[in-house]
Amino acid sequence: MNRPTQVLDPSGEEEASLWAARLEGSVLTPADRAELDAWLAGDPGRRGLLSSYCQLSAKLDRLVPELVDAGSVAMPPQRARGAWAPWKAAAAGLLAASLAIAVVWIARPGDRMENHSTPVGKRGAFTLADGTRVELNANTSILVENSIAERRVRLSDGEAFFIVSKDKARPFTVETPAGSVRVTGTIFNVLTEATSQLEVTVVEGSVQVRPGEAADSQAPSPFVLGAGDRLTDENGAVWLRALSGSETEDALAWRKGQIVCVGMPLSQALARYAHYHGRPITVSAGAGKVPVGGVYGLGDLDEFLAYVRQGLNLRVEQGADGSVRVSLPAEP
Repeated sequence: MNRPTQVLDPSGEEEASLWAARLEGSVLTPADRAELDAWLAGDPGRRGLLSSYCQLSAKLDRLVPELVDAGSVAMPPQRARGAWAPWKAAAAGLLAASLAIAVVWIARPGDRMENHSTPVGKRGAFTLADGTRVELNANTSILVENSIAERRVRLSDGEAFFIVSKDKARPFTVETPAGSVRVTGTIFNVLTEATSQLEVTVVEGSVQVRPGEAADSQAPSPFVLGAGDRLTDENGAVWLRALSGSETEDALAWRKGQIVCVGMPLSQALARYAHYHGRPITVSAGAGKVPVGGVYGLGDLDEFLAYVRQGLNLRVEQGADGSVRVSLPAEP
């Protein structure tokens, strides 16, 4: 479920940061406590805001030195303990005023890391903290890490469709065991099966793909894909192809719960069904090369196996544990 966006008063943000610093750095006098109570009573939202900045203040001991070292902010020397840490209040005020972007991610720790997944046989759609829209095919999970400098998604196995929120200052990277995809804002699809397969299809914008390498690798220049391009990497063999509009739609048919086969090898089609249903499906080398045609529902494995058995005249054996084995009739 997506969280509602709360619009906060900038002056309230700054006051909350100052109160959080005072609460951590000193014991309030009765007069201070009365002033705080009056401020909290002035707006029902201030109590929650103060709580967020109290969490932020506890993390400033680590964050401020890092920002100072990086040259992002300049802070006066820290005073002796016992005062209410004005250096920390100044830092909190600067962050609250958006002079250091880090406050967005530290004050809202839930935005820093997200985990989304779909079960076997079910697809799902999610909106990430940065506004990026993600659709996941069945039996797929992603781990999302947001930071000040970048956005990183880890997709270990499965398929995902991304409509990336544009942010030139923070590149968006999808990492898979078979390679990585790097963008700042675009629309694309990623399919990966462990370390053996990576397929990237671009709908809009452009992406940089490094098959078999991490995004920050020092390997040779990445492949640059534009709208309508598809890169396929199978066991180290890379193909780059420009798709027509209809071919792009066919590649993304899983978003409608379908698989479109136009001369697709049976081994590839069965791999899609195996992942979608979370069932072991194997195919012999000979049967796996048989081309498949037609449009089928990913949710109806029995229908597809009936086509394989009757339309392709192949042997289909189903085990009591749900496993499936497909082979040529002449094979033992």
